[in-house]
Amino acid sequence: MSGSPVDWGVSEAADALARKEVSAVELAQALLTRADKLEPQLNALTWRDSEAVLTAARAADEARAGGDSRPLLGVPVAVKDVLSVAGQPCTAGSKILQGYVAPFDATAIARLRAAGCIFIARTNTDEFAMGGSTETSVYGPTRNPWDVARAPGGSSGGSAAAVAARLAPAALATDSSGSIRQPAAFCGVTGFKPSYGRVSRFGCVALASSLDQVGPMARSVADAAAIYQAMAGHDARDSTTSARPVGDVLAAVRAAKDLRGLKLGVPAEFFMPELDADVAQRVRAAVDECRALGAQIVEVSLPHTAYGMADYFVLSAAEASSNLARYDGVRYGFRADADELGDMYDQTRGQGFGAEVKRRLLVGTYVLCRGAAEEYYRRAQQVRTRIRRDFEQAFAACDAIAGRDDPVSMYRGDSLTATANLAGLCALSVPCGFTAEGLPVGLQILAPAFHDELALRIGAVYQQATAWHESRPPMGED
Repeated sequence: MSGSPVDWGVSEAADALARKEVSAVELAQALLTRADKLEPQLNALTWRDSEAVLTAARAADEARAGGDSRPLLGVPVAVKDVLSVAGQPCTAGSKILQGYVAPFDATAIARLRAAGCIFIARTNTDEFAMGGSTETSVYGPTRNPWDVARAPGGSSGGSAAAVAARLAPAALATDSSGSIRQPAAFCGVTGFKPSYGRVSRFGCVALASSLDQVGPMARSVADAAAIYQAMAGHDARDSTTSARPVGDVLAAVRAAKDLRGLKLGVPAEFFMPELDADVAQRVRAAVDECRALGAQIVEVSLPHTAYGMADYFVLSAAEASSNLARYDGVRYGFRADADELGDMYDQTRGQGFGAEVKRRLLVGTYVLCRGAAEEYYRRAQQVRTRIRRDFEQAFAACDAIAGRDDPVSMYRGDSLTATANLAGLCALSVPCGFTAEGLPVGLQILAPAFHDELALRIGAVYQQATAWHESRPPMGED
């Protein structure tokens, strides 16, 4: 296997480990050493324990020596700081969870652990995943490996930056309105949001329960598919997960060669004149590449796209106000000093929550109160239904939809990604070029709910024909 171990993706690392060209200890040590070098500039990681990681790597090497042939045995994965990993802190980037150590594994973690993965570090996130830039974290902002003066996107910016900077071959993240796809586009990596209900949310700190989804970030679609397949499927501890079979998605992705027979829809609403022309040009070039690979390009319309971000904000704030009520200083995490119980609640939340979280909780509480619920919350649910119907009509005319992630404006980027969460679709972001300033651009591919394999196959074929995903930022190069 050529190149430095830190440059290997999931598949390359797994192959090298299987052939015993490198040990799990050597691979983990190389990544830990690189993190020591780059973290002062990057701030992508909130926690790492080198001794624990190397102990897990030694156990993986011993298991392999004993005949264990699990495909991901010894492969390191970073974890967004909203997913519970037994024995590791889980703070969701917030002071209010300071001191909390998870006593159990989230289902996604347990399944990856069963597949042999090593959890090398926890990654930075906007506080309770509320933000689009990874700047609201109590640990401070994460920086983009392509330009440390810029944001990596959010709320999963730590995961995207870690993969891009070669601190881990893959990372887990969450997506409520584009929080996997947007930072993947900002940082030039592949990010996949599975269909709602395909990956269990058990053990994931909740933002908005009807929107949150756990998914992978990686160097390539094939690598993302490998991580996705290992953790997808029904979970009795999450009633929203589907019992539909997952199938051998990775094999289908690896076997995909062209896009013949597929209709790829391009919504006019994704290319509005006010959006960045530089980004639009590169996304249109990516769509042309898909045409050259055999796809038929058709125009479709998603007329309620413009309402997606406002709709997301109302619904997510309402759900967050309910989900975050549990953080009161009584059961776990930070507790403020106070003489009276009511004062303790007030002081704990006042000191423990950051400004962005407080703002959203106030909005969420208001839109659920008597009088406002009918005007805001109920109307937002009606708009959500219309957005879902827009996609149903569009998918009647095409198999999948190609669009854009906008790395120039966070709000505009979210407005193009939030509708997939509102409709429960699967969505993928793959690198498709660079702006004139040298910043990565992402092509977004959306497919109907539970057609995750289709979205991944399209992305994999595109990556076979292009090399954008192989580009790496200059950070850390001597």
